[in-house]
Amino acid sequence: MGIKSYINTVRYYLKKEEIEELPIFSQAGNLDDSRIFTSPFTGMQFVLIPAGKFEMGSPFEVKGRSDSESPVHKVTIQNSFYLGRSAVTQKQWEKIMKNNPSHFKGEDRPVEMVSWEDAQKFATKLNDKEGTDKYRLPSEAEWEYACRAGTQTRCFFGEDESKLNEYAWHAGNSGAKTHAVGRKKPNPWGLYDIHGNVWEWVQDEWHDNYNGAPSDGSVWEEGNGVYRVSRGCSWLCDTGFCRSAGRFKREPESCFANLGFRLLKEL
Repeated sequence: MGIKSYINTVRYYLKKEEIEELPIFSQAGNLDDSRIFTSPFTGMQFVLIPAGKFEMGSPFEVKGRSDSESPVHKVTIQNSFYLGRSAVTQKQWEKIMKNNPSHFKGEDRPVEMVSWEDAQKFATKLNDKEGTDKYRLPSEAEWEYACRAGTQTRCFFGEDESKLNEYAWHAGNSGAKTHAVGRKKPNPWGLYDIHGNVWEWVQDEWHDNYNGAPSDGSVWEEGNGVYRVSRGCSWLCDTGFCRSAGRFKREPESCFANLGFRLLKEL
């Protein structure tokens, strides 16, 4: 390799490393500090999500939708709550669980290769560490409400799919791997990577549609199914899947390199 090529190669990797070392949540904008709660044991940050109403699911005309996203129904989130600014990171996971199952290693990357049961254990141990019972997985309705952040469009940023690169890691820009959380732009309520990077477990049991779904935003557990729900899409998803209403069923013991979780903290 010529000296000039060598220098250019070194510059490329140094520049790439500098980008990866940007502070987490570097594009936070003017988020009010009063809306942030920080876990005293893990340092995990949570954003205050206000109570309110929204229409859950997607209408028939939405491109790429699934019948499982029907019928569209009104949901009232009666109580405000805190939701993790990002998926749980490997550093935060290790603080509690003393191991790291992730395929793509990096302390600021989301933890993955974790099952629904693993997420339950994490929440239980975090509650024990902090002497509370307020940490848990969000319900599917709470997750979608927070993702939409007051919008009813295909994505929280609107209908223009070409803008997805500004907000999410997906199959077209991820390089087939996860990335450190908080490097993309957040949604209007200050949540990062909610349209990509890793799918996120929620608490609910899977149902094939929303017939009979709770209207109060609570967890939907009733049923005889064996599956749980994941939301949000990942680095492996085509852009058409990265929508606010998108959902996917999984066996609770599933562990994949594109599947993690985000915690909720009750007030």
